Amino acid sequence: MTVPQLSDHFQGRAPSPIRQAQILLGERPDRDELTVINLAIGNVSLPMHPALIERLGSLTAPESPFADGVVRYSASAGRDETRAAFLNIVSELGVDAGRLSCLVTDGASMSMELMILGTCGPGSSRPLLLLDPAYTNYVDMAKRVGVPTVSIGRELGTDSTFALPDVDQIANLAERERPAALVVVPYDNPTGQFMDLAALAKLAEVCVRYNMWLVSDEAYRQLGYTDRATSSVWLLDDDQVPGVEGRRISLETASKVWNACGLRVGALVTDHAEFGRRAVAEHTANLCSNVLGQYVFGALAHESHSDLRDWYRTQRDYYRDMMVSTANALEKRLPGIIVSRPEASLYSVLDLRNLVDARFESADFVAFCARRGRVELEGTPHTLLLAPMGGFYATVSPAARAQLRLAFVEQPEAMARVPELLARLLDAYTAQ
Repeated sequence: MTVPQLSDHFQGRAPSPIRQAQILLGERPDRDELTVINLAIGNVSLPMHPALIERLGSLTAPESPFADGVVRYSASAGRDETRAAFLNIVSELGVDAGRLSCLVTDGASMSMELMILGTCGPGSSRPLLLLDPAYTNYVDMAKRVGVPTVSIGRELGTDSTFALPDVDQIANLAERERPAALVVVPYDNPTGQFMDLAALAKLAEVCVRYNMWLVSDEAYRQLGYTDRATSSVWLLDDDQVPGVEGRRISLETASKVWNACGLRVGALVTDHAEFGRRAVAEHTANLCSNVLGQYVFGALAHESHSDLRDWYRTQRDYYRDMMVSTANALEKRLPGIIVSRPEASLYSVLDLRNLVDARFESADFVAFCARRGRVELEGTPHTLLLAPMGGFYATVSPAARAQLRLAFVEQPEAMARVPELLARLLDAYTAQ
């Protein structure tokens, strides 16, 4: 008896590198005995902003729209209050958000898909331009909708910094490949690199010259750990980069700065009114985004800009100390490791090129840690989950075989165990 075949797309589909380790861990018979430090995905372990916590606790209060137990669809563009919350956050930058279109989505992941559909289009001959290594979901979402990608590489130097690609190289690639859009992540995932406004402006000039959309992933905006000023696509205008207005798109989320990963609330914001209208039209097929999550996040529509700035400062202070101390401890425990400098976001790339031989594959090491890795620390068996960097490169990179992405998302006491845990797991793996 014959059965239907899977599509070619499904047959070739593997789990995202940021979820791979957790799936493998779930197959372990001893998983309940282990203390698992999961740094494979940016699953923030801090409480949400107090206004969101208050909303979460009052879902059935008399003033709640859900007091009667009825949960209706919202408009496809999102609840007015939720859209106002995202625009309030953007306006804190000192820009006029009144002319921006805002569509609320199920996390920034849905915004990514809509952005690719709106800028490139399914089956398009015009690719999406990425800066390698790039957040893996851009690669995966482009594959999902049949859009090609092209990329310019960034290399991790022995000085622990990723060098920004030369603007002339990007311009040459744009002229040759005719991409429809360029994606930049000013507070970068996965590298932890910070792209200041001057660098962002240079890329914007390339977008204008070659008629590309400028897409800025601003999930980690304000999580910068240098003394340089805030960077955002919304801080660029026609006075600085003639022609940039009307081609700007930002992807926003409740997940990172607001510690609300599980709400699955994001937004697509643009200053191109027709793009905004068409994005809502496309999103009507989804009906609407998570209404309970929208209501919780909507509380930020009523927070003052002063309160938002206080919150940003608290988050930066928390992450800065933990990220720097962990990076320093890794370098001390594993001499020769290269840890990308944590300037922004919640990530560093770990490069083991000086510690392993040519047979080492980061994906195999990640699988070993998830399936069999077991280290006794303080009398308790531990393992460590990381993400292999291979899935973060749109173009195959030999460097990825020795690279891992680490997310600084566990509590400080757990992060303090990471250097010893990684060193001993690496010893166990290489001794096989």
